[in-house]
Order: sequence, then C-alpha cells, then structure tokens
Amino acid sequence: MFFIPDQISKSSRKISTMWEVTLKKNIGKNLNKLPVKVQEQFKALMIELRATGPVQKGWANYSKIQGTKKCHHCHIKRGKPTYVVVWRELNHNKLEVTYLGTHEKANYQRLC
Repeated sequence: MFFIPDQISKSSRKISTMWEVTLKKNIGKNLNKLPVKVQEQFKALMIELRATGPVQKGWANYSKIQGTKKCHHCHIKRGKPTYVVVWRELNHNKLEVTYLGTHEKANYQRLC
C-alpha cells in the first residue's frame, strides 16, 4: 500500500499526505445522540485530524495525555457538561479516535 500525495509544497518539495482516522464502534453508534453543536465540533476536528495529523494546538485544552507517548485529547465543548475527544496514533499516518463524551466520564489512561 502506498500514499498518493494530496499536496506538494513547491517551496520545500515536501510531500503532505492525509491522515487516516478511524473511530471505535461505540463512537459511531452514539454520535447522533449527542447535541448538534457537539456533533458539528466533532466533525470539524475530524477534518483537521485528517488534514494535519494528531497535534491540534488550536483546539481548547489540547494536550498529549501524560504517561502515554502517542495519545492526545482536546475539549470540543466547554461548560457543563464539557465534551472531550481522545485519539491515539497507531502508526504512520493512522489515527484512532477512542473516546467522544463528557469530561466527567473520561478515564484517559484507560482510553489509550
């Protein structure tokens, strides 16, 4: 399997590829049950993950999860309840979203 470049930067001749993002089964099943604003924010995050990869410094409270090498999270809705997304790097250009839900129910170590 090989990747076809989506964009080639003329200045550096660096090849940029899209990231493959997969979801755990329970995320896909429960997505429609979430508030519309959360669904929209989640879709926007998925677009950015596909385009730019796991590091998403522009999202609220983005960070790598302490104690892990390749696990990340951010907040997609502030307030009560706060909604978070957790994802991990699987291998070259592949990410898996492991959690979408409230901050209160997130056990970050277990999710990675």
